[in-house]
Amino acid sequence: MSEINSKQRDDKKRGKKLMEEKDLIVSAKRGDQLAFAMLFKNNYPFLVKYLIKITMNPDAAEELAQETMAKCVEKIGLFNGKSKFSSWLITIATNLYIDQKRKSKREKNWKTQEEVFRRMKWHLESRNEEWNDVLSALGKLKDEIRIPIVLKHYYGYSYEEIGKMMNISSGTVKSRVHNGIMSVREELKLHGEQESAAAGTRSSR
Repeated sequence: MSEINSKQRDDKKRGKKLMEEKDLIVSAKRGDQLAFAMLFKNNYPFLVKYLIKITMNPDAAEELAQETMAKCVEKIGLFNGKSKFSSWLITIATNLYIDQKRKSKREKNWKTQEEVFRRMKWHLESRNEEWNDVLSALGKLKDEIRIPIVLKHYYGYSYEEIGKMMNISSGTVKSRVHNGIMSVREELKLHGEQESAAAGTRSSR
């Protein structure tokens, strides 16, 4: 019985939060700056965490989150409420990132990437957030592969939802996720073999 009551309380809290968010969105559409500030405060940390996973760069994630919020102010009238506000922000952020990458078309130097990984690991650990080999492996994937995996396996979006966010078919999303996961598994297997070999070398000394 206590579990049922607890679930009911949680459902009420979620329902109240959604109602409060809907009210804030309505006010924001009318130009209420305080409503905008509350929406940003509630969603900014979530957005930055998502962007860290797809950019693999804390500084770039912060900058992109700010750009996303600025775009949100500009486009708030287009939000139709059919998806969660956080999902709408993720869609904006994802497309901004893809557009930036498309415009720059610069391949990252591996040494630079290694430095970014070290900084990112320190950044997450300083916030008591998890850094693991999976994130390292994800960082080696192309953006078009990494983003669908993050959306699917970290945030639970369906293939159809991811397809709409990225303007690609759900079949393409499914294929990219499958191929990406296979690459991650191979990378983790290789990493494990290298660690075992290193441990063997140390123990033989």
